[in-house]
Amino acid sequence: MDDIIVNEQGTNDRPTQIKIGQLFLEHTSLTKAQLAEALEIQSESGLLLGEILLKKNYIHPHDITRVICQQINITYINEIKVDDIDPNITIDLPINYAKFHEVIPILETDYSVSVVISDPFNEDALNDLHEIFHKDIKLLVSSPLRIQDAINRVYEKANRNIVSTLEDEFDENLDLAGPIDILDAGADEAPVIRFVNSIIFRAVKERASDIHIEPYDKETIYRFRINGVMEEILRQPLKTHAAVSSRIKVMAKLDIAEKRLPQDGRIKIKMAGKDIDIRLSTVPVQFGERIVMRILEKGESVMGLEQLGYGGHVLANLEELSKRKHGVIYVTGPTGSGKTTTLMALLDKINEPGKMIITVEDPVEYEVPGISQIQVNSKIDLSFAIALRSIVRQDPDVIMVGETRDLETASMAIEASLTGHFVLSTLHTNDSSSAPNRLIDMGVQPFLIASSLIAILAQRLLRTLCTACKEPIQVTEFELSLLRVSKVPQEATIFKAVGCPKCNHNGYTGRTTVCELLVISDTIRPLIMSKADAGQLKKAATREGMKTLRQDALRKVFNGITSVEEMARAINEEEQN
Repeated sequence: MDDIIVNEQGTNDRPTQIKIGQLFLEHTSLTKAQLAEALEIQSESGLLLGEILLKKNYIHPHDITRVICQQINITYINEIKVDDIDPNITIDLPINYAKFHEVIPILETDYSVSVVISDPFNEDALNDLHEIFHKDIKLLVSSPLRIQDAINRVYEKANRNIVSTLEDEFDENLDLAGPIDILDAGADEAPVIRFVNSIIFRAVKERASDIHIEPYDKETIYRFRINGVMEEILRQPLKTHAAVSSRIKVMAKLDIAEKRLPQDGRIKIKMAGKDIDIRLSTVPVQFGERIVMRILEKGESVMGLEQLGYGGHVLANLEELSKRKHGVIYVTGPTGSGKTTTLMALLDKINEPGKMIITVEDPVEYEVPGISQIQVNSKIDLSFAIALRSIVRQDPDVIMVGETRDLETASMAIEASLTGHFVLSTLHTNDSSSAPNRLIDMGVQPFLIASSLIAILAQRLLRTLCTACKEPIQVTEFELSLLRVSKVPQEATIFKAVGCPKCNHNGYTGRTTVCELLVISDTIRPLIMSKADAGQLKKAATREGMKTLRQDALRKVFNGITSVEEMARAINEEEQN
């Protein structure tokens, strides 16, 4: 608001004061006596007239906007007629963005879009609206309170329209023998089918990894996990949940009558010629069935280590380690940290006609020519351990085990490495130095770990800043405290997330890997044999040159790849926990 009243500043130009004051008298409830009092205070203090009137509670903040609109010839409206607004006009404008910038479109023609905004000088919002609608933007101004109320009512009406007929019955005997092409759902399809298809289509379009459908007391919340972060995208009345749940279970060929027990299934669909594999999980909760769908896009090529964000000494060491003939490499980290993607990148580097590679995975996320891949199947008791036992008899050179969950799998992987196989696997630990103790806790003998293990790679995924809208910042003491450094290198530039149409207004596009690589050296091996704790292993490894997760994340902040806030979210919070 300071920008709006800056023209009144202290030149003591009496005609200007009278003009501004006269506008306040004409367009607000301000009295002549109150104006005279404010002008007297201004002559003594040099403060802005608007600021004085606000402090005295003689006017409201939106009164100043109303006066400025008179000066710059923009219409100020006291009422937004929500019933006259077509809710479809809001489809391309996220509700979070509309609320943040206090803006709502109210009328669209062939050539222009009329929008109501609280701040007509918000150039970022105006530029974004041009990008979203690709038409001339006609401005109207209203108070923030009226705009927020209109946003809530119009977007609620838009949501109701989507599911206005969702309670209609749908055919539960659809022929789903082959992959479903969700783009084939026409206007004559049952509403629930169109609704579910639209949710899946939007998730794939926004490159979400998971769809979460969560029933609560009065409504069902739909959320996507995009770049590792949960984002709410829709709320629907609870009465629509049963139809949606049944439709999804029909698509996955699950028992729609069974609502008391968890179920797992799989949906194959086609979208724009691409094969999409969806892994479905349902669990009964208080108000219905909670549904999670993991989206896997078949045919995606395996990314290289450089594309994943590896570089420098870590990349050189990984390339050297990938040439080993035997030994075990573990990739560690929490669920969703990209462990499988890194393993497939390593296998792709190793993959050549002269090597026999077999994997056992759950699920098979990437289909790689030249590699034999086995899918774990709990329904027929095909576990990692059982599959691994058979793999060893297949004369492989390289074995990849999707996850080491128990003593049997860990022991067989280590034994395979000791008999001349190169083994890759994943393990759930917070950092690389905790992996040996995790294996010891499973029951593996320390001398077997020390003799077979060659490296442990711990990793996390950080969102990368959108290059189209990121902005440099001056680092404050607060940012330094988040980074836990005393100063920023002179050559570094720190950027912040802003948001634009290209990144769906969240400031980030894609993710990058941060990692620490612990190579098992002659110094580390005796420590494992003596069951040294993770702290001792970490200190020894850092003395030998290992860069920690925090140090790698700092490097990417200093290089402008990610933000201070993203590092704090992904690294600092985890360390505190």
